[in-house]
Amino acid sequence: MEETVGITSTPGARQTRTSHTDRHAQVQVSPADCHAQVQAPHPCRPTQTFDGNQAAAHVAYAYSEVAAIYPITPSSPMAELCDQWAGEDRENIYGQCLTISQFQSEAGAAGAMHGALLAGALSTTFTSSQGLLLMLPDLYRMAGELLPGVIHVAARTIATHALSIFGDHSDVYACRQTGAAIFFSSSVQEVMDLTPVPHLAALQGRVPFLNCFDGFRTSHELHKIQVWDYADLEAMADPAPLSRFRENCLAPQHGRAYGSAQNPDIFFQAREAANPYYEALPGVVEEQLAKVNHRLGTSYGLFDYYGHPDASHVLVAMGSVCETIREYLDMVPQEKYGLLNVHLYRPFSVRHFLEKLPGTVRQLTVLNRTKEPGAPGEPLYLDVAAALSQGNRTDIQLYTGRYGLGSKDTTPAQIAAVFANHSRTRFTVGIQDDVTHLSLPVADLADTVPEGPFACKFWGLGGDGTVSATKNILKIVASHTSFTAQGYFEYDSKKSRGLTISHLRFGKAPIHSAYLITRASFVACHNPVYLHKYAVMIEELADNGTFLLNCPYREKELEEYLPDVVKTHLARHHIRFYLIDALAIGKETGLNNKISTILQAAFFAVSGLLPAKEAKERMKEAARKSYGKNGEKILRMNEEAIERGFAEVVQVEIPDSWKDCGDGMSLDNIPFSDRPELLSYVKQIQQPVTNQRGNLLPVSAFLPYADGYTPPGSTAHERRNVATEVPQWKPENCIQCNRCSFVCPHAVIRPVVMDQTQAMEAPAGMPQVPMLGLADHTFAVTISYVDCTGCGSCAGVCPGRQGQKALEMCPVNHHQEKQVYFDYGKHLLPARDALEKFKPDTIKGSQFLRPLLEFSGACAGCGETPYVKLLTQLFGSRMYIANATGCSSIWGNSAPSCAYALDDKGHGPAWSNSLFEDGAEFGYGMLMAQEAAARRQKNAAVLPGHQPDVPAVPAGAPSAPTIQWVIGGDGWAYDIGFGGLDHVLASGKDINILVLDTEVYSNTGGQASKATPLGSTAKFLSGGKQTRKKDLASMAMTYGTVYVAQIAMGADFNQTLQAIREAAAYPGPSLVIAYATCIAHGIRSGMGSSAHEEKKAVDAGYFHLFRFNPALKEKGQNPFTLDSGEPHLDYQEFLEGEIRYGVLQRYQPEQARELFQKAAAQAKERYRYLKRLVDLYAPEKNCPEDS
Repeated sequence: MEETVGITSTPGARQTRTSHTDRHAQVQVSPADCHAQVQAPHPCRPTQTFDGNQAAAHVAYAYSEVAAIYPITPSSPMAELCDQWAGEDRENIYGQCLTISQFQSEAGAAGAMHGALLAGALSTTFTSSQGLLLMLPDLYRMAGELLPGVIHVAARTIATHALSIFGDHSDVYACRQTGAAIFFSSSVQEVMDLTPVPHLAALQGRVPFLNCFDGFRTSHELHKIQVWDYADLEAMADPAPLSRFRENCLAPQHGRAYGSAQNPDIFFQAREAANPYYEALPGVVEEQLAKVNHRLGTSYGLFDYYGHPDASHVLVAMGSVCETIREYLDMVPQEKYGLLNVHLYRPFSVRHFLEKLPGTVRQLTVLNRTKEPGAPGEPLYLDVAAALSQGNRTDIQLYTGRYGLGSKDTTPAQIAAVFANHSRTRFTVGIQDDVTHLSLPVADLADTVPEGPFACKFWGLGGDGTVSATKNILKIVASHTSFTAQGYFEYDSKKSRGLTISHLRFGKAPIHSAYLITRASFVACHNPVYLHKYAVMIEELADNGTFLLNCPYREKELEEYLPDVVKTHLARHHIRFYLIDALAIGKETGLNNKISTILQAAFFAVSGLLPAKEAKERMKEAARKSYGKNGEKILRMNEEAIERGFAEVVQVEIPDSWKDCGDGMSLDNIPFSDRPELLSYVKQIQQPVTNQRGNLLPVSAFLPYADGYTPPGSTAHERRNVATEVPQWKPENCIQCNRCSFVCPHAVIRPVVMDQTQAMEAPAGMPQVPMLGLADHTFAVTISYVDCTGCGSCAGVCPGRQGQKALEMCPVNHHQEKQVYFDYGKHLLPARDALEKFKPDTIKGSQFLRPLLEFSGACAGCGETPYVKLLTQLFGSRMYIANATGCSSIWGNSAPSCAYALDDKGHGPAWSNSLFEDGAEFGYGMLMAQEAAARRQKNAAVLPGHQPDVPAVPAGAPSAPTIQWVIGGDGWAYDIGFGGLDHVLASGKDINILVLDTEVYSNTGGQASKATPLGSTAKFLSGGKQTRKKDLASMAMTYGTVYVAQIAMGADFNQTLQAIREAAAYPGPSLVIAYATCIAHGIRSGMGSSAHEEKKAVDAGYFHLFRFNPALKEKGQNPFTLDSGEPHLDYQEFLEGEIRYGVLQRYQPEQARELFQKAAAQAKERYRYLKRLVDLYAPEKNCPEDS
């Protein structure tokens, strides 16, 4: 046998020596093999399945007394968990429950944290990206005042040319000058092991810390890890620095004051007085690491070296990429390669860095997960360069490269390319840069995982439960077997009904694969449409692997349905092929489209990870825990689904003839004729991204879009085909009211009016009926089946004729050939003949205008999009939109598609998004630009001989005056953006604001806002809201010069339309607050009943409709109109229809009853107040003597 090659290891994982032969084993592991011996965990700590957020929160809760929180992806779960534990009276190591409070912004949370620290409470918060930047001023103050706070950061990209919610280190590097120490962990296990260090070192060293780990790749990656016991955490806490902290805090009895202002004579000297604390801090951190190492048997340091003891080429990096580098090093132990993993980035200890470098190093390559345009190099590189210079290591050649921006996957093959690079001193890796030619070539690489784990990929549809099912699979396997386990979950940019891909690995050894699975032993396709979209799905299935398909087709039908490339791969690679019809089982069991339990059972039935009997029992245990309090009926439904999932999955015999089917694949998203610039974008960007080939696009493809420009209208080319049921029009029952089109969240239902020629040219078989009220014209309702999400909102509001609906939901595969009807009718809007008869200020007439918001990425049944779609119908060709970050910005314009469209003249909403906090100010700036353009135009008119260099208005601009709208959610309007909104309303300018009021932070997962009503539960409010909803409308009305309206489309279509038109016409600021249902509400009747739920909210007095129009006062009329009638629906009945209220009733019934009674009383009081406003604003009648 070949001699063992040593690996020197100083990180937390136990040191081992492995033979060259073992390290190169390339055996595919079967599930049964995974039961073999696994590396033993530390005997003192139990193993649990955690993600990085949970690991950090577990320790942060232990060491903190106060948490000031605000939601932002991907750090919000840390705050949510702490709020949940505090609500459960969990004690920290000081014997207290955490005092936790949500603020209006990250700036507010940082200010509160600063104040709490100064007043003597150990304080923390959790944030990312722009949120961290909002904390910078307070971070400078905390560092300057030597306060021991810890901010936990799930590191995330800073928005530049576009928003990215994904991970890199740009936010962390932006903090390097603040004086805060910066500490990094590389894996979920390291987050658990090392999070005590920032807390202990901050207190001992009197310096605030950022405790950082990679957003998503670590924050959301599930791992089976060893968990700290609070007794161990308490034992490591030294009481002396805590006593000193308390003694120095701001308190009346301490006779201290802080926060002075200093002049030039002393500021510099005083600032330098902090130097000793930073000089001592590396030693302080070492001391705390020693405590951890003593308890765990590890050898963590400020820098951890891993690799060959005589390495000549070493990579320097921090974060999750270090795990991938370690995995690659284990594959090539004979190479003189190494890794220096940075834990303490600030202060950067030159001495410790140089001590860890092997003396044999001749090349050092620094990997940076950020981009600093215009700099000689990224921050970590500059620090390393300075360290080598100070240490006189001029014998080392220094290289630097960027990788992984915006969570770009970084693979072992890319690491191999970095080690092989000896020519490009500055480079990028992981992309193809054909513009500045910085990228390294990356060759294919054999599997780097020793005794490769059982790798599984699940392709799901957002909202179908795939992610929940796969998380449960991982937890069951991790809890009841000796396997190591890892789970990572990919999402596209759609709010719901988008693509999700779950990556699960199970193995015998610790898993260091911090990258996506590209070769799987098991692949599940939970939406059969994907077979015609994603060739990569089947290409990644390894020889002798298993393929599970959820579809309604039986074996005989598969021959026709499956693409040739799929059949060929299944046959040639000896794949085991299984079918299950989870949707049919879901309907029959009463679970309907909640099919996650069924698919979970099918996986266990075919994978062999657990014996079937045991897997079934484990699933039933989990069901009893999850659904036991929901009643016996719900529990029985889930237990039946488990049984049928195991019993009804069937294996398909693959015929030999499939081997010769060829590699053809007919994609279903072939672009149709459109504007040249849009077609270029669709072909060059959208389609490769949609087909899961976006990672292969070169830099040159983005040159036309380097400034963030996105061609409008590209959603029309997606044709996602995500619905299982779609509406069918029954013309004999149709009264031509157009309500279906009015409420459709995705603009997939459109009325069509045809003259005789257009009717003759219509596709064969297209149903038409005579147009009521318009002679010589026909009418049709057309449906885009390829864009429908199947919510059923249209059918819900359809009045029909004599009790018979004109729209009924039916299986989509019955109507695919009818798409041509919609495609034909789409270009007949606006229906100008019909608009002469039916004016746009009516419900019916407004829907003969073309919507310029279509096929968005919003959830099925979304309550927000119908309002914005209506805006684009009324004003789209001449409107500016400033969109605050939130759900509405994400479903409106997320790569690779923009849902805003252009009319036949090429005009459409001028839409953009800036930040979360500045939506109103951003819109105000747009308005100022329009005013400046108007002045330029006026000047050009009075100076006829003057030819300006720049046209006064853009060529082709609409002749009608432009109109400015600002759109955002309640998290923006009521909380983080309220100051700016208030300023804009007070300006008196002609600007219109639409607040989409879902009563929660919808975009970040449903956290509470000041719009959250009394008694409602939400994330950050597990015990129910204790205070009433902020009355934003009344606050705005106090100005007396602001048009204010509250609307709820499903409650009163006409009032919604009238309020929007009045707001636009009002010559001053307007505020329209639109009640919008949200998936976070947990509507028991489903999101398809959004319109009905909005009506119930008004009927119960939960939400009120009114309009305040100051222009009427000038005409001697009452400016206040109360559009809601007396509530006639029981308030409690409305609350019981939504899970956000029901969950409090289930778990805290006494508190729920008390809060619900208060809420009902407040609703009545609110209606009485509104009725009084009618009288208050009524014009005074002239007295007889006055006449």
